[in-house]
Amino acid sequence: MASFGLKVIRGVFGAAEHVAPRLSGRAAFELFCRTPNVKALSDGERRAVERAAGFMAEARHHRLKTKTDCVAVHEFRPEPGRGSRGTVLVIHGWRSRTEYMRALIEGFREAGYKVVSLDLPGHGHSLGRHLNMVTAVDAARVAGEWFGPFAAAVGHSFGGAIAANAVAASVKGMPPLAAERLVLIAAPSSLPAIFDDFSHRLNVGPRSRIAMADRVKHLSGRPLSEFTGDRQLAEAPVPTLIVHAPDDREVHADHAKRYAGAGDHVRLHWADGLGHRRILADKDVVARAVGFVTEERQSALH
Repeated sequence: MASFGLKVIRGVFGAAEHVAPRLSGRAAFELFCRTPNVKALSDGERRAVERAAGFMAEARHHRLKTKTDCVAVHEFRPEPGRGSRGTVLVIHGWRSRTEYMRALIEGFREAGYKVVSLDLPGHGHSLGRHLNMVTAVDAARVAGEWFGPFAAAVGHSFGGAIAANAVAASVKGMPPLAAERLVLIAAPSSLPAIFDDFSHRLNVGPRSRIAMADRVKHLSGRPLSEFTGDRQLAEAPVPTLIVHAPDDREVHADHAKRYAGAGDHVRLHWADGLGHRRILADKDVVARAVGFVTEERQSALH
């Protein structure tokens, strides 16, 4: 059963659709972009952050200025004696942070990569309470200017969509992120579909949705309809590994199939039974991601 607060919000948007749809659409977009309070962690999240304290202490921490925010970037050097294969950019998802990407980061470090992990605006150690695809791609751009080019960009959930958008230069006026390959784990492939799900849950009507889409075009320079992963990966044919669980309840498996339809340069792996979050800590998923990047990089060097 929906909470009382959600019922009130649905009622407000339902009424506003008939009275002020443009205002309603802008309000819905701002609500869509509002990030969770990073201080309001659940008990499980707090324990995860505490367990990762030693791991985070191994990194060099940077604060980089974007066009609208100040973001935290954590630089992890390769494990001693592993040499240096290049640099990997890691991007977490919505309501996540670098600490939760630990297994992936350690896997790449052990393979000899330097890892640069980005805390998105409004997440982890970064400032703000607002995140959208434009500000996220801008954060990836700044990380690329400081630490790129990258052997790979690796993203989980919304972070995967950000990596794809950054490499495809989906935001007008921003250059493509220089990454030789992509690994997208449990990533959504369609921003229009995400908007539809959000609008349905909050009872945002069709005229208000048009105003939301107009806001996307105003900020990004492109219509909402162009923000689909299959289109982006087809236009930017970077070797890509898609890892997704068929039982993912947060990002439906259809998103992975859409990515896979972009062309022969996209490889799809089904991680059965791992859901949306357990997939991050799975040893086989980590090994597959590292192996894909290493294999592709070695083939490019010969």
